[in-house]
Amino acid sequence: MSPKIRELGIGAGILLVTLAVAYGLLTLAVHLTVDDGMQFNLEMWKYARDIKRISQDPLIGHEHTPNTEAFLMGVDIKINSQGQRDQEIPLGRTPGTGRIMMLGDSFVLGWGVPLDEIVCKRLEKKFAADGHPVEVINAGVGNYNSIQETEYYLVHGYKFHPDLVVLNFDSNDSEPVPTYSDNNFFERNSELVVVAKSMMDSLLRKSGAADRWDQYYLSLFDNIPAWDAAKAAIHKLAIATRAQGAKLVIVSWPELHDVQHYRLQKIIDLARGVAESEGVPFIDLLEPVKGMESSKLWLTVPDPHPNAYTNGLYADYLYPRFKDLLATH
Repeated sequence: MSPKIRELGIGAGILLVTLAVAYGLLTLAVHLTVDDGMQFNLEMWKYARDIKRISQDPLIGHEHTPNTEAFLMGVDIKINSQGQRDQEIPLGRTPGTGRIMMLGDSFVLGWGVPLDEIVCKRLEKKFAADGHPVEVINAGVGNYNSIQETEYYLVHGYKFHPDLVVLNFDSNDSEPVPTYSDNNFFERNSELVVVAKSMMDSLLRKSGAADRWDQYYLSLFDNIPAWDAAKAAIHKLAIATRAQGAKLVIVSWPELHDVQHYRLQKIIDLARGVAESEGVPFIDLLEPVKGMESSKLWLTVPDPHPNAYTNGLYADYLYPRFKDLLATH
């Protein structure tokens, strides 16, 4: 080997070692100074890493890995053997006990909210206190849309024989089902990359180079093929629940960035229109929070997931409506 080639090899080796050390130091710095356990993007990344797995069903996309747990956004997330954030629930019905299945995403999951304070558990307590026990099954999985929720019910959920099936609908439910092919090794495994991408996204939105949150959500429903696919999935769910003797209801969860000057009424109206076309009840959860100080409803300042207080407002609003629906079942 010539001295020049050897010199180039040594230089390349030094460069690689330097980059590796710099990467390690930056990663350590992020872990020590940024990762306080309450950073939304980092916690969602940990959720995907520790709790989720890719489903064999492409319409489900991803699912919870059974019997896993993690401490995320300040609370314990424990997944049962059926892949639900819930206690163990047998497929067979308990005599004298009603059953509600809540299909949804991270809102229904109860992101950042202790288990006994999420909507599902609050509803169970209200039914029990009223002398009419009802199991409210938490089938919420982070980042699910209407297509995934419907497929989950068609493949798994129906086996629980619910009396009432609740399709919890929100402003990103017209997103396409992820394909998971665009996440590279570093995006899957590096806290540093997650933080860097989050900072870049924030800068682009603040500069106007990327859509604001309201523009993004509205654009999802301007995408006709995507919205048509979501409506087709809901139609399949309506047919299936009718055939199985379950009652379907669509519940609209508002985006909580600004409930005083709500900008996504178009999405609520579209969801209401689907409910009307399918002949199923519709419940709008903007009503119990409309006009309130928005930040009072958030989990944290950069994360407008509903906090425990908001979960309580929603449960109070849903309980009498669910009770009436079960009474007429």
